[in-house]
Amino acid sequence: MAILPIVTYNDPVLRKKGEHVEEFTDETRQFVADMFETMYNSEGVGLAAPQVGVSLRIFVLDADNMMDEEDEKPGPMAFVNPEIIEKKGMKIPMDEGCLSIPEVTDKVVRPETVVVKYKDENFEDQEIEASGWLARVIQHEYDHLDGVLFIDYLSVFRKRMHKADLKEIENGERETRYPIKPKD
Repeated sequence: MAILPIVTYNDPVLRKKGEHVEEFTDETRQFVADMFETMYNSEGVGLAAPQVGVSLRIFVLDADNMMDEEDEKPGPMAFVNPEIIEKKGMKIPMDEGCLSIPEVTDKVVRPETVVVKYKDENFEDQEIEASGWLARVIQHEYDHLDGVLFIDYLSVFRKRMHKADLKEIENGERETRYPIKPKD
């Protein structure tokens, strides 16, 4: 397994719509394993393929440490070609951050529950209804597959408040505990 560098918010790959995975090869399986390794090394709870410079519709997550004790903990999950088929429940504001935008957080409003169809790490069809933190992480990572970042949900005023941080990241001046690759 390998730890992959995470691209920062201004890299064009983060704004592209990811390509569907047509065939789950040994190379794809290794890439998913590398994504898990990279996510854990970065102390993240989710990671999408575009965040490591690959424009595919794949993300991984492990949100167990964010969930309440009484919640069922699904453990590490890989989502290949996911499709959110339903969003429901109240819209809840919560702080979000992103490994591609290190040390920047802000409130994002999202539905509390989602239903998602996807293929798992064995390329088998799955469907899950998720609420709470798990739903939040799924929606955040799913956005990456469509070229959307959490800062896109912020008001002009809130974006302006992060301008200095974003400039520092863009210039490659932000220190992180994990390898990043600022835009060339």
